[in-house]
Order: sequence, then structure tokens, then C-alpha cells
Amino acid sequence: MKQRVKLILMALSIVLALFALWEVQNVASQVRESEEAKIRLWANAIGQRNRISSATQQFFQQATLDEHRKMKLYADILQSFNDPNQNVDLRFSLAYVNYIVDSARTPIIITTAKDSIITVPQELAGQKLEGDLLAEYSQNPPFEYRIWGMPMTLYYKESQYYTQLRQVLTGFTRSFLADITNNSVFVPVIIADSTRTEVIALGNIDSSEVNTPAKLLPRLERMASVNDPIEIALPDNSRGYVYYENSPLLRTLRWVPLLYLIIAIVLLLVTYYIFRTTRTMEQNRIWVGLAKETAHQLGTPLSSLMAWTEYLRGKEFSDEYAAEMGKDLQRLETITHRFSKIGSVPELKEESVEEAVRAAIAYLQSRAPRKVQFVVSFPEDEQFIAPLNNYLFQWVIENLCKNAIDAMEGAGTVTILGSQDARNIYIDISDTGRGMSPSVQKKIFDSGFTTKSRGWGLGLPLARRIVNQYHRGRLFLKYSVPGQGTTFRIVLKKNS
Repeated sequence: MKQRVKLILMALSIVLALFALWEVQNVASQVRESEEAKIRLWANAIGQRNRISSATQQFFQQATLDEHRKMKLYADILQSFNDPNQNVDLRFSLAYVNYIVDSARTPIIITTAKDSIITVPQELAGQKLEGDLLAEYSQNPPFEYRIWGMPMTLYYKESQYYTQLRQVLTGFTRSFLADITNNSVFVPVIIADSTRTEVIALGNIDSSEVNTPAKLLPRLERMASVNDPIEIALPDNSRGYVYYENSPLLRTLRWVPLLYLIIAIVLLLVTYYIFRTTRTMEQNRIWVGLAKETAHQLGTPLSSLMAWTEYLRGKEFSDEYAAEMGKDLQRLETITHRFSKIGSVPELKEESVEEAVRAAIAYLQSRAPRKVQFVVSFPEDEQFIAPLNNYLFQWVIENLCKNAIDAMEGAGTVTILGSQDARNIYIDISDTGRGMSPSVQKKIFDSGFTTKSRGWGLGLPLARRIVNQYHRGRLFLKYSVPGQGTTFRIVLKKNS
């Protein structure tokens, strides 16, 4: 039973360890997939940023050309005022060019040769175009022209519409990328071009660590050894690669299976040590019990022989005395045979079970209290033959009957009933003693357990070992109720 419990516990420990390892691997796999998905999202966000940047750049380049054409048209119309041959409505032309400027909301400044502002905006008229104001309006090349011989210069800067649109797009792009980066990427990541010499974007890495090819290439190789790079498309139709490392959580999870394995091994070792210690203690109890049982078994015939020796001093020796002493010597021989068989495989012979039982009862009956009665009942005209070792089997009967006598406290009836079928022989040993409680019934076959003040808990475990292992039968508690007695059953297999 204990061996089975040991195997069950070991198997359970192994199953739990394997389950824990599988769970950790499953969690690590999910974390790895989640990280890869976030890296892809981050890389796609970088690609979207590049596309937005490229489209924005193209848009504003076209807008700059449109503004340049409008300002060129504006200057040409003003220049046309110098041609007396053209039939030009001056007020219409001025209204038209002012419409162009106002509709585009393009800030312009017109200066004289001495850089004095003469028009648009009116609050700057008469001032000098210099310093920060000149730098502000020098974003685009100016247009020079003459009106009635007077040199003029037209300065302009980006339309207010375009400026506002640029600010909105720039803010949107930064917000979009910041949100993606802050919420998705928490691992070291680098996006490099196909030649692995240029960094397109990076995250959670100090730029000083990859600012040269000598630093970049080893870092990319190390990252590629951890995770395969992810290929992405760049806005200019080229290819880029996303290199990334594992997060601290994933690196920690990688060592968790080893930790679980170590814990499982420690638990198995502790369990083994506990069972080994328990087994050693049990063996020690068995050896102590065997020693005491030996002393007890040898005590009775030795005491008898010593008494006979004292009695015979100075008397004539007769056949009657010799017979009694012979019984004690035979008992000593039986005890020697019994203990010599323990620990080895005894030889079994076809014997009469009934005769072995009656022989054991005959020995006990002459030494049991007078108020104890023995009833042995086997069906007449039936032979109860089974493979037996008489010395050991009679020891089982004696142990069971001694326990019954102790349970009856020296007064009652011990009944031995024999029966059989085609395959087995059944021997029921009952008493009229005090019986056992359910809690005691569970422990009666444990080595060292006893309810006697001077017992050592070896009789029943030894009897069970003799029947179950040596005789390939069964010994078990069939019935026991407090106050109503106890019945043990022995099952022996016949030879087929």
C-alpha cells in the first residue's frame, strides 16, 4: 500500500511538473506572439508615418509651386502697368491681384529700392525690411519689377492656410506615432534598410549605441539571433527590416521552466527522503519487534525447561518427564524454523489446512486461560489441501488467536470456521471480544501499531506478510464492531 502511495505521489509530482512546464511554455508563446504583433504594429506605424511624411512633402512642394505662380502672376500684372500700349483697366487689375492675394491668404510685402515697405500689410508701411522681418519673408525668392520707372521688390511667405495645415498634420503625425510607440513597443527594436547600414527608426535603444556601422551591425546580428527580422515595405518602394529583442518578461519566462524543473526535482528528492526515512523507521520497528517476538517465543519453552530442571533435581527421570521436556524442545525447534524462514522464500508443500489449524489450536489450548473456549469447525468428509509451510502458517493462526484472547480479556470463545470452493480455501477466525473502532481498523496492519500497553505491533503485519507474500493468499479484517467481536479471514489458493 505504501509503495503504491509512493508511486502515485511521484507520478502526480511528475504530471504537475509537466503541466506547469506546458503552461509556462504556453504563456511564453502567447507573450512572444503578442510582442511580435506589437512590433509589426509599430513597424507599420513607422511605414505609415513615412507615407504621410512623403505625401505631405509632395503636397507642400506643389503648394509652394502654386504660390510661386500666383506671386509671379501678381508681379506680372503690376509690371504690365508700365506698358502704355496695353488697354488695361487699372482698377480691375488691382482688384484682381488683390483677390489673388486675399484668397490665398498669402502674406506679402512690397518694398522700394531702399527696402522701405510701401504696401501690404499697411501697418508695416514706411518701415525698413531688415533683421527678423527680412528673414521671415525671405523663405521664397522675391520678385523684382518696375512701376513707372520705380524699382519694386515683392516678398512673400507661405500661405496661412498651408501653415495651419502643416501644423495640424505635424501634430497629428507626432501624436499618432507617440501613441503607438508608448503603448505598443516596450522592447528594443530597430528598423534598418535592406543594406543594414542605415537606421530608419528605433525604439527603447539609445541612438549612441547604433550611430556607426561598427556598432549597428553587431547589434543587428545579435537581435537576429534572438528573433527573425520582419520585412516591411517602405514608402519609396524599397524594403526594410525590423529587428527586435525579447522583453524582460519573456526573458524571465524563459528561465521559469528550469526553475519549475528544479522545484520538481527538489520535491521528488524530499518525497523520496521522507519515504526512505519512514521505511527505515518502519524497518527499525520491525527489527525491534522481531527481537521482542523472538524473546517472547523462546521465553515460554525455556521457562518450562528451567522449571523441569529444578523439579528433577534429586529425582528419578521418567518417560513422562522426558515427553514434557520433548514438547518444549520441539517448540524451540518450531520457533527456530519460523524465524529462519522470515526474509527468505519458504518452501511450500501440499498440506492439510485443517490439520495445521488443529495443531496450532492444540498448542494454544493447553496454554490459554481456562475461561477461553476454542471451537474448530470444518465440513466432514472434505479435504482442505493447499500449498503450505506448516511452521509459518501455524504461526499465523497462533498470532490471530492470541489477539483474539487479548481482545476477550481472558474469557470468551474463539471460533475457527473452514470452508472452500473450487479455487480457494477460506478460514474465518472470530472472537467475542471488545471489537475495534473504524479508526483502529485502518491501522491494524501497520507495523508498530498496537493497542496493547506492552505490545509492539508486529503480530498482524507479520501474519499478513506470511499469508499474502509467502502463500500468495489474502489476510484481511472481515468484520469488527465495538462490543460485538471481530472476525479475520484467511484466503488460500488451491493448486489447479
